[in-house]
Amino acid sequence: MAILDRINSPKDVKKLTSQELVELAQEVRQTVLHKVSNVGGHVGPNLGVTELTIALHKVFDSPVDKFVWDVSHQTYPHKILTGRKVGFTDGHFHDITPYTNQNESEHDFFTVGHTSTSIANALGLAKARDLTNGKGDRIAIIGDGSLSGGLAMEALNNAGDFDGNLIIIVNDNQMSIAENHGGLYRNLAELRATKGQAENNLFKSFGLDYKYLEEGNDLEALIALFEEVKGIDHPIVLHIHTEKGRGYLPATENKEAFHWRGAFELETGALKATPAGKSYTSIMLDYMDQKLSEGIPLVAINAAIPGIFGLKQFAAKYPERYIDAGIAEQFTITFGGAMATEGVRPIIFHNSTFLQRAYDQLWHDIAINKEPAIIIVKGGVISGSDETHQGSSAMTWISNIPNLKYLAPTSQEEFTAILDWALAQHEEPVVIQLPEHGVESRTTVLTDFSESTYQLEKAGEKVALLALGGLYSHGEKVAAELAEKGIHPTLVNPLFINDLDEDFLDKLTENHEVIVTLEDGILDGGFGQKVASFLGKYDVKVLNYGAKREFNDSVPVSELYDRYHLTPELMAADILKLLK
Repeated sequence: MAILDRINSPKDVKKLTSQELVELAQEVRQTVLHKVSNVGGHVGPNLGVTELTIALHKVFDSPVDKFVWDVSHQTYPHKILTGRKVGFTDGHFHDITPYTNQNESEHDFFTVGHTSTSIANALGLAKARDLTNGKGDRIAIIGDGSLSGGLAMEALNNAGDFDGNLIIIVNDNQMSIAENHGGLYRNLAELRATKGQAENNLFKSFGLDYKYLEEGNDLEALIALFEEVKGIDHPIVLHIHTEKGRGYLPATENKEAFHWRGAFELETGALKATPAGKSYTSIMLDYMDQKLSEGIPLVAINAAIPGIFGLKQFAAKYPERYIDAGIAEQFTITFGGAMATEGVRPIIFHNSTFLQRAYDQLWHDIAINKEPAIIIVKGGVISGSDETHQGSSAMTWISNIPNLKYLAPTSQEEFTAILDWALAQHEEPVVIQLPEHGVESRTTVLTDFSESTYQLEKAGEKVALLALGGLYSHGEKVAAELAEKGIHPTLVNPLFINDLDEDFLDKLTENHEVIVTLEDGILDGGFGQKVASFLGKYDVKVLNYGAKREFNDSVPVSELYDRYHLTPELMAADILKLLK
């Protein structure tokens, strides 16, 4: 009988012998690998903390002792040990969420999918415990990569003033999503090299107690360390050196590729799906290569996610023109914007879900100062992601910041035309929303984007379809559906997310009964509502299509499109009903 068959709660872990704990670690790894190889997921982070997680549950008493996981992309072993192992079996992979979720288990305390939050959360729980005479240790588990986030530094600073029980575990595997960047990692390296004895100690400088463990995948050593600090009466940092991807050779040999990976062949680690061909990120890489050859002073900047944009290839070719700031989204915006004021042309790459962490920097630093940086946004679409990585809000909040141009190309030609214009102008920041429905090709005539100018693609009657960005092809399909019913609509490519072509809209009202907007994001505060607000003074009906303002946890895109009536068939039916 497998050891794991006997584990249904943390109490069962406490009954195991030292040898059984070692066997359990191997079984937990096999269980994690079974799931992620079939449906994809975080590989290396989970494999690296297997022993650490088992030791935590062996020594501490969850949920009285509260474990707060940073990002929580390393919590699969924790979930397996806390009554959720069924979620790692065939037919049940999607029964559990990919991150911690307090609605899923009493052993989780926050829904978390972004970095650098654990210390602040754990400190908040610790302070509340002391104010209410509560019980139990409060334990933050944070990866070394997450330490570069400003919130982690703020929390460490405040933890230095705390006078109660707080245990901060720094899981040091020498990696973020990709390699680590920044001065603090030199100190971590110095601490590793001296077994924690270096005079220069980041954590002690905050006034925190400190202990180092070199063998962070050794169960006996981990258990001894945790037993030593259990019930401690002051904040302490446990700096634990682990191996990312431990126990699976492909994951240790290629740590970045196996941070998160799509479904793969377990024997070799090779992806099961064939990688897509041409993409907007590959077009972007070719474009930057060309511009550098022309002498454009271009710099690519990102915050710890080079793989999403293929920037490793660019970095290898132009190391002096590439900056990975680590998990520090705020910094990339302020830093890049300042570079733009000195004539350098920064292109700042962000995933929509992470860019929201830099809202104030976009508003206060980039926009107020009209710094001509270029910001590329990926993932700002209606998707089937979990709720912590839902990027569909981008168009609502970015489009309401003054002094910037926010554009949604529909094709590779428009994309490069926008880039050409953005690099040539020096008046304002430019945000470009990447389409996410495949690379399309269209003839573009617009080369100057300084003024909002909608593109009339096909003139028609009664109905006007304003299909924005990646949903332009949806607009074409809706037009075809209506044509089959005898209605030949006008088709418009708006291009501009935050600025209206008021003259164009004014003329549309002269010979159209219904004006329809399509956008790949949340409606409230977005493009469609801006159009509808402007058209309120006219005798015309307006239909806005996009997402509701709600969190969706891993709901298939097809289901969301049905819910929001974003399929061509449903939209056409709505339009015909309104015309009647």
